[in-house]
Amino acid sequence: MLTGSLSTPGQGVSFSTRSLPPGERAAAWQRALSQVFAGLEVVVDGGRPWAGELTAERLGALQIATEEFGPGTILRSARAVAADPSTHILVRQQLDGTALLMQDGRTAELRPGRVAFHDARRPYRLVLPTRQRARVLMLPRALLRLEEGQLSVLTATVVDDAGEGAAALLLPLLCGLVDEVMQTPATGRDHLARIAAEILATLALEQVGRRTASGLWERITASAQDRLQDPGLTPQDIADQHGISLRYLHRLFQLQGTTVNAWVRTRRLESAREELAQAGAAHRSIAALAARWGFTNPSHFSRKFRETYGVSPVQWRAAQLETRRPAGPVHATAGARALSA
Repeated sequence: MLTGSLSTPGQGVSFSTRSLPPGERAAAWQRALSQVFAGLEVVVDGGRPWAGELTAERLGALQIATEEFGPGTILRSARAVAADPSTHILVRQQLDGTALLMQDGRTAELRPGRVAFHDARRPYRLVLPTRQRARVLMLPRALLRLEEGQLSVLTATVVDDAGEGAAALLLPLLCGLVDEVMQTPATGRDHLARIAAEILATLALEQVGRRTASGLWERITASAQDRLQDPGLTPQDIADQHGISLRYLHRLFQLQGTTVNAWVRTRRLESAREELAQAGAAHRSIAALAARWGFTNPSHFSRKFRETYGVSPVQWRAAQLETRRPAGPVHATAGARALSA
């Protein structure tokens, strides 16, 4: 039976299905998981033996739980989110066995030592092929200090200590710290729990940085490239389109060694330069072509073009048209005419 209450300071939850009749286990396990992690649904194969073990304790804003279960599926559906809303972030550290965590269109394969974040505010699914054991840390999303757009690229991505980066240093530190928290007398736990939360926040930020360096950066620049002809394209407009803060957008471009405005201006100049070289653009005025690529001031466009390419737009177009001009007929020289006479 379920013993203890997470609402009582210093008291934890302990639950096992082993003493229950097989026909009652799934419903009881679902109730226990829902009390600890917010509303969940459990699916088990009635023809395969299984059991569930769950312990959990709240330490200030941080909850630490150990869950042993499988084979089966744990599901937080859209219906469960609506019925039992939660804004907490869960961090699953696989201890034994394997698990597949699915959220936001991604699947993280968790093996012992691996960690993944998932967001209780949105649906997710945990598929457990065999019996497994995991530690799950749960904390308010505010403690991670991430924007919603950042959280959306963090979920269901594997964090491990392989390779370089903050995870290689912080994951072993986090695991050791959580072990120490569980063995420390109650009077000293809250301070250690706060340190664990800070480590999680650092891990999350580092993971988001790695993800955004590829996925989010590519999406932002691709969509901005498609809108280069829009003179109303602004950094705030781009940030709003991708659900991130203006500050975070500027940080992304700084990590690439540029600024939002400089990147957009460079891409516009490149596009204008390519069009100036086309024979079909010979009849267009420089002002009209500049406006087509988002430059509302022709003088500003000409000045930036010269600064970037060393020639004016007029000179660049003339040079390109000259190279495209077919060679004229070859005229015979006087000497040649004399020889042919």
